[in-house]
Amino acid sequence: MTWLGLYFSSLAAALLAILPIVNPFGAVPLVMSASGHLPEQERLRQIRRACVYTFFLMSGFLVAGGLIMNFFGISLPGMRIAGGLIVAFLGFQMLFPNPISDKEAMTKAAGEKYDIAFTPLAMPGLSGPGTFAVVMSLSSQAAAKKGWLSIVDFVGVLTAILITALLSWFVLRGAERVNRLLGSTGMIALTRLTGFLMVCIGVQFFINGITMVFDDPRFWNGLAEAMRAGR
Repeated sequence: MTWLGLYFSSLAAALLAILPIVNPFGAVPLVMSASGHLPEQERLRQIRRACVYTFFLMSGFLVAGGLIMNFFGISLPGMRIAGGLIVAFLGFQMLFPNPISDKEAMTKAAGEKYDIAFTPLAMPGLSGPGTFAVVMSLSSQAAAKKGWLSIVDFVGVLTAILITALLSWFVLRGAERVNRLLGSTGMIALTRLTGFLMVCIGVQFFINGITMVFDDPRFWNGLAEAMRAGR
């Protein structure tokens, strides 16, 4: 595979993994509620800043993901399994929400707060634990490759993060029109669909992590030694 093919492959895979978790359409009700007391120009400025914060937050975890994993001694299979569990859990919450959803709780927490760009819009509205877990997993996956392949993979993921931030800005700046177009029923249906996709992504992350564990000869060697010691 050429570097261009690897770049677009990495970009597509990262975008499909990150975008459903960020879910800018799911943040539309939050924007409508939390920014209802703001003038139009200030609301757009807050949305723009929130998307910039989201980009830098995810980029920070992308760059520092490998360092964090090495510092805490977290393996790539461990990160994939943990990230898969988190993403699947968040997906189940979107499929089967509580009577008071997380979005409503964040809206209440925002109150009459004037600066809503970082909290609750950027975090946890657009980027949260599930997003960071996926980005760190993509970071460790890119770091595991050698030479220029690793660099191309990192650039592909970074481009996916940028596209996600731009799409979030495009959707949220037209939050009122999107909310009016989809309506409450459409927003609920879109949230359920996104939740299902997140469950699928989380399960796939979990399967990939388990497969990596079973494919590692050190696992079987350690298991054999443990069984011999237990006799």
